[in-house]
Amino acid sequence: MPLPLLHPPSASEGGVTAAIQLALTPAFLLTGISSLLNVMTGRLSRIVERGRYLHGASRLESREESGMELRCLEKRLQLTSRAIYATTLAALLVCAILPALFLGGLIRVEFTYVVGGLFLGATGALVIGLGDFLREVHLATRTVRFSEQNISIPRPH
Repeated sequence: MPLPLLHPPSASEGGVTAAIQLALTPAFLLTGISSLLNVMTGRLSRIVERGRYLHGASRLESREESGMELRCLEKRLQLTSRAIYATTLAALLVCAILPALFLGGLIRVEFTYVVGGLFLGATGALVIGLGDFLREVHLATRTVRFSEQNISIPRPH
């Protein structure tokens, strides 16, 4: 028995209008995924910029300290890139759900297993992407060091 949300509407239930409404439902999921991708790419660009800065500054500073931070940035870069890849894959799978739902409603063919498989794949890819993103954030917060040299905090009088 097909799941209620995956059952395409028939012509008697509203035809094309109902098919369009059903097919557009995953668009809200795409909005959330695109927001995640925006955050992830922002972090990626900051990691790259910090790496470029450290690479140039390593000639002036302690090579050991710069090298440790560069290795950490490389790991963060890998995690963020994988998170972006997996999250983009999730978005592509959600995009593939749209025509399956629309065509199913339009030509009255049930694509229940196709839509279910695509949704499970999208959810799995999203879980992997968020897991990698969480690991990158954890790594970033573990390696941040604040010292009085780097920041100036006004002391209360």
